[in-house]
Amino acid sequence: METSIVDDVPRVATPVNLPLTVPSGSAPLRHRIAEAIVEQIRLGRLGIGDALPSSRTLAAELRVARGGVVEAYDELAASGFVVAVPGSATRIAPGADVAARAHAQSHSVEPATVVPPRQRTRVEPVIADLRPGRPDTSLIAESAWRRAWRRAASAAPAAGGSDLAAHPELRSALAVHLRRTRGIDVVPEELVILPGVAAAMRVLAVAAGLDGRDVAFEDPGYHRARRALVTEGARIRPVPVDSDGLPPRLLVDTDAAVYCTPAHQYPMGARMSVARRAELVARANAVGMLVIEDDYDGEFRYDVSALPALRSIDGGRECVAYIGTASKILSPMLRLAWLIPPDPLHPRVGEAIAECGESANEMSALALATLIDDGSLTRHLARTARTYRARRAAFVDALRLRLADLEGVQVVGIEAGLHVVLRLPTGIDDTAVVAAAEQCGVRTTPVSAQLAGAGGLRGLVCGYACLPESTAGEVAGVIADAVRQVVD
Repeated sequence: METSIVDDVPRVATPVNLPLTVPSGSAPLRHRIAEAIVEQIRLGRLGIGDALPSSRTLAAELRVARGGVVEAYDELAASGFVVAVPGSATRIAPGADVAARAHAQSHSVEPATVVPPRQRTRVEPVIADLRPGRPDTSLIAESAWRRAWRRAASAAPAAGGSDLAAHPELRSALAVHLRRTRGIDVVPEELVILPGVAAAMRVLAVAAGLDGRDVAFEDPGYHRARRALVTEGARIRPVPVDSDGLPPRLLVDTDAAVYCTPAHQYPMGARMSVARRAELVARANAVGMLVIEDDYDGEFRYDVSALPALRSIDGGRECVAYIGTASKILSPMLRLAWLIPPDPLHPRVGEAIAECGESANEMSALALATLIDDGSLTRHLARTARTYRARRAAFVDALRLRLADLEGVQVVGIEAGLHVVLRLPTGIDDTAVVAAAEQCGVRTTPVSAQLAGAGGLRGLVCGYACLPESTAGEVAGVIADAVRQVVD
């Protein structure tokens, strides 16, 4: 029987049979499920290291939508009550019992009374929020945006049909867009529309039967994609990345799948070379491995030529699942992603969508289809690329100027995407640098937070999409001071 160690205490990896009752009320389902689990911790029925049931199992027992359980687990993890161990289950975190007995909440609760202004603690204003994943939505043309949503609102409700056949307007528009921008030859029938990248990852995991199997995963890598796979029972096998991204030579024949971000490795920013892309696809086809290509910001490139998507390489149709998203090109609020599964996997994707209960919003899909069809998205991408290129140049130049005297500090990942990484020497605590910068009003993300293995990479992930050129110098100065404070 598999065991794991949480807080140096061996625990048997057997999920607890929860006598869980979700309280009624008007609060969102995720809050009510999370509160019920915290109550079990408070009563001592759940202890440190205990494994929670899988989201599918608990949803079936509670007779609720599985998405609510997944969101509840995410909420508990974000608040520190549980920890998702790669390749294992979601477990009660050390200290959760103390927090529960102190009546700590997994989410914020509205106060009963408003605190008078004179009693409020003074909070320093935020100069810049550089946490990645945030495009500048103010760059969207208001007239085009309103026109797209008017058309979506005036359309008759969808007549229904299979999940694979849903959103025909968006699938047709995306087929043209992907052929033009990413070199992917695809027909609308091959595209699947889903409510976000995490949903696409869950659907793929179920369709490919990854439960209990190894998935090679970039390390450091996108933690939300990793968590989505773990939620479906996949065992994550961290693979260290280098200056060209994920090395195919580090894959093993027992890997059922491999997750990668070849256009702009997240978070380190490497672009996978053409030779390595071809090697990866050939290796996957040779051993029957699924390749998950997350093209989260592939539309943005600066001063470099476009590299072919893995899906467009010879043999890519047989093994590559391509995932794209509207989150970076327009707004995360659209909650839209598109999946092109490998040809052999396509029939099982429809069954997986039904099992996972994933469905994208019809109005969002129609609005995006309109923006693509009338050329608004093409104009938006051209406009934002110019703006982001200027912001990137100003920020990178400012960082290099203010950190030139510090040995081992590098700015990397600048050729594409919407973020750069300030790489720090091994041994520097990047979480301490993040904390020091936030005290002065600049928010960033530590590279170490994206690590699943024991890698030594350290640095700051800095999204510059919303950073005006006029404030780049001030923000870079705050970061430089934070790095010196920790180094000293």
